[in-house]
Amino acid sequence: MQLNTKLAVIAAAVALAACGKKEEAAPAAAPAAAPAAAAQVIKIGHVGPTSGAIAHLGKDNENGARMAIEELNAAGLTIGGNPVKFELLAEDDAADPKQGTAAATKLVDAKVAGVIGHLNSGTTIPASQIYNDAGIPQISPSATNPKYTRQGYAGAFRVVADDVHLGGTLGKYAVETLKAKSVAVIDDRTAYGQGVADEFEKGVAAAGGKVVGREFTNDKATDFNAILTTLKAKKPDVVFFGGMDAVAGPMLKQMKQLGINAKFMGGDGICSTELPKLAADGLADDQVFCAEAGGVEGEQKEGMEKFRADFKAKFNADVQVYAPYVYDATKVLVNAMVTAGSADPKVYLPALKATNYKGVTGNIAFDEKGDIKNGALTLMTYKGGNRTTLAVIR
Repeated sequence: MQLNTKLAVIAAAVALAACGKKEEAAPAAAPAAAPAAAAQVIKIGHVGPTSGAIAHLGKDNENGARMAIEELNAAGLTIGGNPVKFELLAEDDAADPKQGTAAATKLVDAKVAGVIGHLNSGTTIPASQIYNDAGIPQISPSATNPKYTRQGYAGAFRVVADDVHLGGTLGKYAVETLKAKSVAVIDDRTAYGQGVADEFEKGVAAAGGKVVGREFTNDKATDFNAILTTLKAKKPDVVFFGGMDAVAGPMLKQMKQLGINAKFMGGDGICSTELPKLAADGLADDQVFCAEAGGVEGEQKEGMEKFRADFKAKFNADVQVYAPYVYDATKVLVNAMVTAGSADPKVYLPALKATNYKGVTGNIAFDEKGDIKNGALTLMTYKGGNRTTLAVIR
């Protein structure tokens, strides 16, 4: 009862007594409600390159995690009957393996319950040992090098197809669909770039194609004239680049300057909405073919389209590549905690292994290695500066 109300009641009682009237006894006050239990704070880590040449991809991933965390907190979830609040600890690894392991150590020290990331295979693989040693589950939304889930780590998972599927499919596509008789391959020497290029080369050979040259650069290079001039002399029908869009864009510009009219192919690292800006006039319609290591079809498209619209409204930015996969990975992690009734990694890990979750990226379930079952690939090209889907392949 507020103070002003109490004073009014006393005054009325005094007035009634003065008139010779007996005041009825006030009803006993209801017992005070017990204070609500404080929500348990559960820390979830996210790591991606939010600085450096591919910061646009890292920020895209981080925003996917933030969107999921905000929705989870708004849902008022309980774990083991207790209210919980999720806190995102976001770290920047700058796509650098050393910085990636430092970020992993920092998250372990902060006692996160699980980690979403990293973006690149080159940072994901060394960081995975640190998480494994600490017993912390890790779900990568985008690392495609097969080695990541083949180290025997119980807590290593990914929600996209790996390079064996991605590179091999692109190699077959180059020969059988683009009718390439001669193919040149370039990679950036990272775990991702070299890995996907190796698998592409195997796919070309399996389809009966011929690789006429293999060159390499690095993930920070801007001048490719020497290697492109060498490859031009071999007259390739297709040039495949294993690496990221920040390098692919300038490479496309220099291919045009040198008069190399070959088709340009790459994996998910180049398959971003930013590539047309990075390549400028070096990107012609139907010149670039790439694959995103994921994809939806049929009735699943509606959920993905809604996610993209909500993401644009929230962050005033289009999805680059993997924000939906980060979003789903975050919710898969929390779903395992809710199912197990605990945020203790030792307790919820079995539930994570047994995941069967319907997300915006499709159905998510893991095989014995931690790879997604029945992973999809989305083949794309660019027209009028926009990505265009060619097909979803499983």
